[in-house]
Amino acid sequence: MKKILFYFVAILVLVVPKTASAHCPLCVAGAGALAVLATSLGVSSVVVGILIGAFALALGLWLAPLVKKRYIPYQKQILTLLIAVTTIIPVMPFIKDYGPLYISLGGKYGTPWHNTYTIDLFLFGSVVGALLMLMAPSVSKLVTKVRKHQMPYQGVAITLLLLVIASGIAQIIQW
Repeated sequence: MKKILFYFVAILVLVVPKTASAHCPLCVAGAGALAVLATSLGVSSVVVGILIGAFALALGLWLAPLVKKRYIPYQKQILTLLIAVTTIIPVMPFIKDYGPLYISLGGKYGTPWHNTYTIDLFLFGSVVGALLMLMAPSVSKLVTKVRKHQMPYQGVAITLLLLVIASGIAQIIQW
């Protein structure tokens, strides 16, 4: 009887699905594959970075609160950042595109405030996408305040609108 119960519990443990506790490497690989495909089709690395950065931060903001017990101060923020970074970094080796960033704030050329720097366009786009994802709820609250009520799916619409506008500008500039 104990043997039958043991086998029943073992089969039950193997068959019953368990909630995932971390973000799926397959999702990151899929997003990375789409990013490489988009880049090979002529989409700017900045645009791909914007979309991957927004996806990474959204994933982090969604998964970080799943850890209910608080182990360290700022745990949710650290987990969000860790999830976002571990989503972006695996894609970086596949999209290597660099561009100039000219800064002219004063002084002679060659000083830190008047120089040309080389930046990773994908990483730059990822930071912009993450910042847009962070700004979207504030913009949504502002729209609600101005209109005096919230539209259906307003948060999603504003987030997508911000990402599309930023991506359109980056693609037109062909940075």
